[in-house]
Order: sequence, then C-alpha cells, then structure tokens
Amino acid sequence: MALRTLNAKNAGALDKDLMSIGAFSLDQLMELAGLSVSQAVYRVHPPSKGRKILVACGPGNNGGDGLVAARHLWHYGYQPTIFYPKQSKSDLYERLATQLKNLDVPFTEDFNGSLKTTDHVVDAIFGFSFSGEVRDPFKDPIIAMETTKVPVLSVDAPSSWSIEDGPPASGPGAKFHPATLISLTAPKPLVKHFTGTHFVGGRFIPQSVAEKYDLDIPDYQGVDQIAEIGGTGTEAKKEKVVGLAERQG
Repeated sequence: MALRTLNAKNAGALDKDLMSIGAFSLDQLMELAGLSVSQAVYRVHPPSKGRKILVACGPGNNGGDGLVAARHLWHYGYQPTIFYPKQSKSDLYERLATQLKNLDVPFTEDFNGSLKTTDHVVDAIFGFSFSGEVRDPFKDPIIAMETTKVPVLSVDAPSSWSIEDGPPASGPGAKFHPATLISLTAPKPLVKHFTGTHFVGGRFIPQSVAEKYDLDIPDYQGVDQIAEIGGTGTEAKKEKVVGLAERQG
C-alpha cells in the first residue's frame, strides 16, 4: 500500500472538511493529534530510555498538539517540561495549558538550559502552515535542535522546513534533521527529504473525506493511533510514501 502526500493548501481544506463534513470540533482534532504524537514518542523512546521530555510548542495548532501530547506523556509516567514562549490567549489553548499546570508540569523560558537535562525533545513549534523566515523566540531553539545529540521528534513538519520543499537552503533549520517525524492526517511533500523514523497519525478520517482528497488510510494495528511509514526500529506495520505523480507514473 502506498500513501500519497497532502500539500499545504489541501491540508488546510481537509481540516475544514473534518470540522464540517466530519462534524469534529477543533478540540477533538487536537486531542486526537496529540494522542498520536504521544504514542509515537512512547514507541521510539519508552520510559526506560529516560523520562524527561522537553516539549517545544509554537503559538498555533501545532503547539496545541504538543500541549495535548505532553498531558498524555505525563499520564504515561514521563516528566514533561513545556517551552511555550508565545502563549495563545484563546480559550482552547489556555485550557490546555491549565490542564498541564494542574498536573504540576513545569513551564520554562530557557529552552537551551532545559535541553541539557532532557532525554528527548518534541518539536511542536511550526506545522504545515509555516512559511517565511524563523524569528525569535524560536530561532535559537531550532538552532539548538540542529546540533543537539538529544533525539528529536517533530510534529507534522520539522520546524523551519517548507511543507513542499523541505529544509531551508540556509539559516536556522538548514541542517535540522530530527530522528523521528509524525505526519498528522497524511504525509506532506517534505517527507521526500526526511530519512528518519516516520509515522502517520490520523485514525479518524471518514472514508468520504479520504476519497475526496485521494488519500490512502494506512493499516493501523490493534488499538494504535499511529502507523510506521518505511522507518526502522519498531514493530509497527510499515507503509511506503509516494507523491501522486510517482504513483500515477
């Protein structure tokens, strides 16, 4: 089975369809995405490898996914720390942050300092809607993730990467290659530049929506919310990712 990629325009349209045709709320989609992220972390970095997880969250939906993932990770027995320098004032994001604070999950403004004592990083800074240059306060964290030996798992896209073209030619992120990527809903075109362990998480897409966007639903196993896509090191069902042009050719 081959999984086709979903460009940024269609990814945004698909999210809207999930909330209209699919009748999902944003809260539900974020909860499902964050659950998938937490399962991917557990798969590649079980608690026996170290319980300290640094979760870097941006101000948008990608950051919200990271906040949800951190809550699930805490319940799995990890010790998450949240880097969330541009906190959204929306009710949804404030509730997600409050849920973590109610669990006494610490928030930090010192990404580099926290990186020195963590066992794994979740990069939930920028998602499929990112474009342009990386600016503060996220420039230094992305540079730090480029050079650290701590394994990084990126959510939907390695932060700073173009959703279509992959890593930037220069500047922060040009040499950023996380160990793991979890694509949400469907892989994005940037995956052709990614060489690490790759998962997809989207075990909730109605068949009608999948057919509208010409997507393949991976073979999720058991109760898993994730499926591995051609990576190594797990027992998950492996799939292949191809672009639409390659599939038709």
